[in-house]
Amino acid sequence: MHYSLGIDAGGTYTDAVIVRDSDGSVIEFSKALTTYPDPLPGMKNAIDALTPEYLKDIKLVSVSTTLSTNTILESTGFPVGLIMVGDYVIPEKLPTAYWVTVSGGHNNDGEELQTLDIASVKEFALKVKDKVSAFAVSSYFSNRNPEHELAVKKVVKEFTGHPVVCGHELSQDLGAYERAITAFLNAQLIPVTHKFIQAIVKEFEIRGINANLLMLKCDGSVVGIEEALEKPIETIFSGPAASLVGASHLSRFNTCAMIDVGGTSTDVAMIVNGLPQLSNIGAVVGGWQTRVKAIRMETSATGGDSHIWVKGDRIYIGPRRVIPLCRASVTYPGFKEKLKLNKVAKGYLCESIQVTKFYVRTDFKPIELKAGEREIYRHIGKEPVSFGDLLIALKKRPAPSILDSLVQKRLIQSIGFTPTDALHVLGEYTEWDVEAATIGASMLGRILKQSPETFSAEAKRRVARNIAEDLIAYLIEGMPRNEIDRVLLGRNFTRFRVEIPVVLLGGPVKAYVEDLRTLINADFIVPEHAEVGNAVGALVGKGIKRVEILIKTKVIKSLEGKAENIDNEAHEKCTAENTLPYETKNEFIVFSPSERTKFESYHEAVEFAEKLGRQLVMDYMVSAGLQKENINIDVSRKHLAPSGWTDVPLETKLVFVGVGIPKTTITA
Repeated sequence: MHYSLGIDAGGTYTDAVIVRDSDGSVIEFSKALTTYPDPLPGMKNAIDALTPEYLKDIKLVSVSTTLSTNTILESTGFPVGLIMVGDYVIPEKLPTAYWVTVSGGHNNDGEELQTLDIASVKEFALKVKDKVSAFAVSSYFSNRNPEHELAVKKVVKEFTGHPVVCGHELSQDLGAYERAITAFLNAQLIPVTHKFIQAIVKEFEIRGINANLLMLKCDGSVVGIEEALEKPIETIFSGPAASLVGASHLSRFNTCAMIDVGGTSTDVAMIVNGLPQLSNIGAVVGGWQTRVKAIRMETSATGGDSHIWVKGDRIYIGPRRVIPLCRASVTYPGFKEKLKLNKVAKGYLCESIQVTKFYVRTDFKPIELKAGEREIYRHIGKEPVSFGDLLIALKKRPAPSILDSLVQKRLIQSIGFTPTDALHVLGEYTEWDVEAATIGASMLGRILKQSPETFSAEAKRRVARNIAEDLIAYLIEGMPRNEIDRVLLGRNFTRFRVEIPVVLLGGPVKAYVEDLRTLINADFIVPEHAEVGNAVGALVGKGIKRVEILIKTKVIKSLEGKAENIDNEAHEKCTAENTLPYETKNEFIVFSPSERTKFESYHEAVEFAEKLGRQLVMDYMVSAGLQKENINIDVSRKHLAPSGWTDVPLETKLVFVGVGIPKTTITA
């Protein structure tokens, strides 16, 4: 009997699931706390909780992880030199101090605009080679002609020996600057990803697991380990992508919306006819706009570990994540007694200062601290300290802004009341210490003159409303949040209705179903194994490859034996007025990820593009370990032509989408 292993390292928990290959049944699963900054120990803990007998027969392992996303968000990637070829308008903000612009680049027809200044490339590479670990290069219209990027790559590798990432290798979309950012982030992640994958491979060797290793991409597809090493940027947001694919598999719906309520956040996405909906603009991570094809999703800072706090007569949720009181009580002996004795004057209450708020030091090492930060930081250790403790130690009120800064720098971590605590009080989720959660609810409820149960129920309803708001914001793009909230609160004498199933994932997600049904008329479904749907998704992701090929029509004018280009708009006007002073003919340029080719007839260009696109998809899928008989390729066409145009289209875009099932992966 053969089995497959899916692993998802999420923001709070790392999940592992074993699935039987013959019928796709979930045989066993486990959960362990995710470890920072290295997720591998958490993965080991999750695997250790599985039955060893099953592990002996594992033939496929698929992983989704927050490693790439966290590396970008925390700016902990390796230093990279950025080379931009062409007449760039440089924004005020660049992701690196090591960058240069050099002459070169092409126009939108792939014709050279300026000669590549290769001497400046060599000079820059030699200048920074000992300060960076890799290089990234992006050239103007490299998606139309990559020859300048490839020339830079060759020279830099010869002179430095460092890895070089080209923008056209990651995206064929327009936007030279965005391709530059994408290439930079990818280059930054390569050493981190190499170290992580080597550690995983070594761990499996130690355990005697001889399996094909895959990683999940942010578009919901799986990729072989070699491509994961070359293009780690494509694994950002693989967690939400895994959840979406897992929701579809567990519910058996090819079209559905997905809500994943995790510890850190709530993610909403949608799958249509078995394919995840993708963002039109590419993934945005750490404030950087990339050209990475990722699932379109709505994410909010509402999760099981979101901080619930009070000020005045209101309950607030988030945006910060904290350790739940119920879990802190198990982790830190004596914490419960400390919680009971904590007191804070009403005038001091804010997000950073609460009767249920405590702080502990993390394993991150401080690099640069301001005087105020250093003063507070030295009074926070490995055991929880409260606002009162700091007040006594400092002999003055600790500034909330400094506490917040230390949290942002990940030097300290907060403990507080959370939705997880509220569910413990209500008896709907009781994995940790119920008494500690109840103490916290009593302390916060007292401020609002509410019982622990009343306070927890109200907090739970607020969380459900936030989740409902995220779902509608995703389905109705552009609708203002305040208008969504008005409808959810019943102030417009109307109610939202969702026509497709909504699949819920997450540990205690069942607790929110009834509240969600009172807010939205929809079929909310919690499938079996919803608590590890993301790990299942990491395993059942299909092999998906998208290739876009553009055919562009150029009008060539011929006058006295000389051929020149003519603007299509000018040609159209002259044709209409019958004033062409020369002979014309059409030329058709095919732009693909692999080459740029010219043809004299539109039919030949289309025929070539059709064959090339299918071949590029098939070659990729086979190299990723897919069998030809399990690969299906769909082709869509979009034509661009003015109104009333009777000639061949000015532009034709062919989009090839190949879908297949990896070898030894599971089937539904």
